[in-house]
Amino acid sequence: MGLEKYESKQQQIFKPAARIFPFISRFDMLTPALQDKVEEWSATEDTCSFKVKGFTVALRIVERVENKHIKISGDEGAGVPVDFSFWIQLHEVSESDTRIRMVLHAELNMMMRMMIGSKIQGGLDKAVEGLAQAFNQLP
Repeated sequence: MGLEKYESKQQQIFKPAARIFPFISRFDMLTPALQDKVEEWSATEDTCSFKVKGFTVALRIVERVENKHIKISGDEGAGVPVDFSFWIQLHEVSESDTRIRMVLHAELNMMMRMMIGSKIQGGLDKAVEGLAQAFNQLP
């Protein structure tokens, strides 16, 4: 088993970090964006769970650094057979330019790495693109 690191591409959001952070730092703020995209979405400020392809995924926010990053890990009974945590990172270049990126650390064996490694990369890129698009549409 090795700890693998996956980084999404960086995306640009034309807003200050302070405008973005409140949304990414609370799962319940994501409810309007996600509830119709995943099955059985439920969220509190610190935790969320949802179903993907029959698996229930449970997440918990374990660290927040205002306007910089949040760290998320699998919650108790996460339903995912992999030990993982990920960061959503914000880097404010200027008032109207914040870069957003996702970084995932996952404990994967060789078999899992071969099966889902490339899918993880693609998924992170898609997720961060989706976040950037959503934030760029905010008034």
